[in-house]
Amino acid sequence: MNASVSGLRTLVLNADFQPLSWAPLSAWSWQQALVAVMQERVIQVKSYDDVLIQTQRQAFEVPAVVVLKRYRKRKHVPFSRYNVFLRDEFRCQYCGERLPANELTFDHVVPKSRNGHSTWENIVSSCGPDNLRKANRTPGEARMKLLRSPFRPTPPELDRIARKMPLVKEELHNTWLDYLYWSAEIEG
Repeated sequence: MNASVSGLRTLVLNADFQPLSWAPLSAWSWQQALVAVMQERVIQVKSYDDVLIQTQRQAFEVPAVVVLKRYRKRKHVPFSRYNVFLRDEFRCQYCGERLPANELTFDHVVPKSRNGHSTWENIVSSCGPDNLRKANRTPGEARMKLLRSPFRPTPPELDRIARKMPLVKEELHNTWLDYLYWSAEIEG
């Protein structure tokens, strides 16, 4: 295997040419993508320039962008730390400060000690100081106001939020850029 392919990823688009997911951006390893191309589950629309995988009998282009042949509808958003932070736009839901994920924590609106559950409707993103200040109380008891009540996001809602968030340019290959901003407004 060529050393230059070891870290390559393949952008995966749904049948409507939109990313399968914006949160996080849908990407497969190049190996998974190549297998899907060979099995004719996807259509390869872009390959990495001057990167070939050579077998004894054949050379293959490494897929940079693939499109699913059938539209895949996402039915629900998994309840995870990343998805809660994304739903809350990486902002403390008490003070509004935007923070990196490693500086955020979960807060149970109704504390666990009062039968509060770890669900979409009872968890919010919080900075450490506000989480400590609220402690084992409800926001009302702590005289703290939530910016927004927690809710279970739908896949389109989470994707809309993710599209507003800045993408990390280092994680995007230049072959992907034409496929990520088709629905963005054109500035004139």
